[in-house]
Amino acid sequence: MSSDADTTRGWGRRAKVFLSPSQKYEIYVRLMREEVTVGAAATEAGVDRSTIVRLRQVARQGALDALSASRPGSSGKSARDVELEQARAEIDRLTRTVTEQAVKLVVLEKKGGSV
Repeated sequence: MSSDADTTRGWGRRAKVFLSPSQKYEIYVRLMREEVTVGAAATEAGVDRSTIVRLRQVARQGALDALSASRPGSSGKSARDVELEQARAEIDRLTRTVTEQAVKLVVLEKKGGSV
């Protein structure tokens, strides 16, 4: 990493370093292969150790979420797409139910029945 990442600004605070998704992934892979420690990865990237720990947690959770959404024989839809389809189906079902109830109410009112 360049020396710019190690420069301080103001009261001894390090300049903010932004890692690209590919950099984060590469760090994660190296951590999983045990090619580098958290401390060494943080030093190389010019970030705090807590940033690397958080990166590892987010990557692990993302992988678990993706794997849990994956179903054999599925079309490869994301969990969000599946949830959206389910929500739309529920909206359609509820719309039909409300419409049926409204029709029944109109029929009862025309017959002079009480509601």
